[in-house]
Amino acid sequence: MHRMKHWLTGLVVAVVGTVWAQAADPIPLFNGKDLANWDCFLTKPDVKLADVWSVQDGLLVCQGTPLGYLYTRDTFTSFRLVVEWRWAPDTKPGNSGVLLRITGEHAFLPNCIEAQLQNGSAGDIWAFGGATCTGDPARIREVKGHKQLGDFVGIRKIKANEKTPGEWNRYEITLDGDKLTLVVNGEEVNSATSIAVVPGAIGLQSEGGQIQFRTVELTPLP
Repeated sequence: MHRMKHWLTGLVVAVVGTVWAQAADPIPLFNGKDLANWDCFLTKPDVKLADVWSVQDGLLVCQGTPLGYLYTRDTFTSFRLVVEWRWAPDTKPGNSGVLLRITGEHAFLPNCIEAQLQNGSAGDIWAFGGATCTGDPARIREVKGHKQLGDFVGIRKIKANEKTPGEWNRYEITLDGDKLTLVVNGEEVNSATSIAVVPGAIGLQSEGGQIQFRTVELTPLP
């Protein structure tokens, strides 16, 4: 009987936990109308958010200069994040990134994990500002003594799966506890572990090249 009680208790906890997890609804971080609940950091303090970021025809448009990032006022720890992006049609593709668990002081690249968006490199992972991650030793890249960024580490993607510049791409970013998984256009391209489990903001980079976003949607994980 004692064992049966333990079994029943475990079953109830499992069912309740499953229902709770399934009940979590996606949160549209970008509403297609304005930049409510977003702030920005720019390396040129005299430049305003509206000079770099705008909403045009339901799209979030970043001019790419100056360097910096748009970031959420809310913080998140474990989540599934869907980001749909493209390089502006008829423009030269450039660099950008999705910044995860941003903490500490704002800087060009703060303490965070980056899901890379640079053209040709989407799916790479980087850890900046003292953040750490580990992964396949054959794909780890360590940078020491960078003039602006100091020491940082990254993990190369397994393969490229981006579409032609100007076409829409879909990132599915799952950051669950200390593990990060990146899926580009339906195919898993990278993963990392040993990431600090802390709440942080989510950011979208301005780093050269006009980039557009049509979906930035987050589903919390238990």
